[in-house]
Amino acid sequence: TIYQSSSVTQVNIAAESGDMGVLANHVASIESLKPGVVEVIENQGESKKWFVSGGFANVHPNNLLTINAVEAFPLEAFSPEAARSGLQEAQRALANGTEVQKAEAAVEVEVFEALLSALK
Repeated sequence: TIYQSSSVTQVNIAAESGDMGVLANHVASIESLKPGVVEVIENQGESKKWFVSGGFANVHPNNLLTINAVEAFPLEAFSPEAARSGLQEAQRALANGTEVQKAEAAVEVEVFEALLSALK
């Protein structure tokens, strides 16, 4: 749990339907998250960013947002060099692997590309 029972100004998410910001009184919805950044803007204006590889966001009608992510790490925990290296390795597996390896590598490529985009 990163934020529990905490009041924040806004949460920005990378949804499959498009990037979106969630503010107070947002319409209730359930969104599938794609690999990308979840940004929490606290009441004091400070912004904290996490990279998630996927998951779901549930906007409740009572000004509550729950995010269930497969994994989430502070964005600053990643280096562009390591992400580029991971992307290159995944691209090699995508080009030269078995069908199972190619399927796994396709997911890795999507995640590493999103991570590199977030680190710019």
